[in-house]
Amino acid sequence: MVPTYVRPPPVFTEGEGCYVWDMENRQYLDFMAGIAVNALGHADPELCNLISHQARTLIHASNLYHNPWTPALSHLLISTTREQVPGSPLNQVFISNSGSEANEAALKFARKVAHSRHGPSTEKRSVLSFYGSFHGRTYGSLSATPNPKYQAPFGPMLPGFHYGTYNDTDSLSSLITDSTCAVIVEPIQGEGGVQVATPEFLQALRHHCTRVGALLIFDEIQCGLSRTGKLWAHADSGVHPDILTSAKALGNGIPIGATLVSGETVAPHIQTGDHGTTFGGSPFACRIAHHVFTRLSDPKLQSSIPPKSKIFSDFYNHITTKYPHIFTEYRGRGLMLGMQLADQHISKAAELVTAARERGLLIITAGNGAIRIVPPLVITEEEIRKGLGILEQAVDVVFADNGEEVEGTKGQQEMVGR
Repeated sequence: MVPTYVRPPPVFTEGEGCYVWDMENRQYLDFMAGIAVNALGHADPELCNLISHQARTLIHASNLYHNPWTPALSHLLISTTREQVPGSPLNQVFISNSGSEANEAALKFARKVAHSRHGPSTEKRSVLSFYGSFHGRTYGSLSATPNPKYQAPFGPMLPGFHYGTYNDTDSLSSLITDSTCAVIVEPIQGEGGVQVATPEFLQALRHHCTRVGALLIFDEIQCGLSRTGKLWAHADSGVHPDILTSAKALGNGIPIGATLVSGETVAPHIQTGDHGTTFGGSPFACRIAHHVFTRLSDPKLQSSIPPKSKIFSDFYNHITTKYPHIFTEYRGRGLMLGMQLADQHISKAAELVTAARERGLLIITAGNGAIRIVPPLVITEEEIRKGLGILEQAVDVVFADNGEEVEGTKGQQEMVGR
């Protein structure tokens, strides 16, 4: 394999519910869900039966022909969004294969809208994104991800991308100008350390985008699909994007991405041939996503998220009482959470992840020394308490002055080199 990832020792061979097993039959409780992907857990019986049935029915036919599941999924995404986020202008969907592809479509659509509205010679082509963001690894999405570690080896980036400070409302009037065609932002930054956008920041983005005629793109690839207890993380902000992107949990492990666009500001400008995909929108992936989205958007599941989230916040209060100087901040919403290590302990992040894994718990890092917790949304309160018991043991081992040492292993994060 091309060595683009550094992986720790376990070789996972099986999963069920919120647990996975390695090839030596050791069991691990999963607090990372394949990086916020397996929201329904592993080997879900309903999903397994559906995958088997659709695989025996029709996997792929190409976008040159109709199939029943691409429009069914598109309609479900739009109708449910409009039901749970009243006033949403989103009314059409482009289906792709991943989050990065969903963002590429969003960026292309934004520039196409500018081209359509202002002509081919327009200077309205710049895109604003924010430090700490992660939008993907392909060139457009990477150009919107302002981290030198990821951009520098592949430069130059695409022209026209500019960057601002997340949650800095005062700077937006000078950053969003007549040359801006789009602003792309995560309502909650995942890779950036689980940083939550304030409602005021999102509202200011909407105001300034409207002021200059730019499109507002919400990247909800990690924070959406009920992970916060709401269908979309921006739902309570009072702000409606022109484009919304989704992926990760949408297929529960089956690759799929979706780009939802406004029927007012975007759809009228997109024409046949403006974008395409070989595999995106297959009947197989769309049928699976239709089932997954139906279950993730269920208000009963959504209502279970806040009490589960409280168990984590209560644990944070407990562990910071026990060890007052290890963690400095608790961030996130619902089941997308981050515990920030103090500056003097940031170097211990990998050790903590290793100690947890060695005791049967999977967690990951984010940003600069944050412990990120993104478990399956179907995790039970009992499983959460069990996992937090393991996490406390790991904290005891790494930080208690008992002479025991843990050697941190590489491969604990989504982005290599962090």
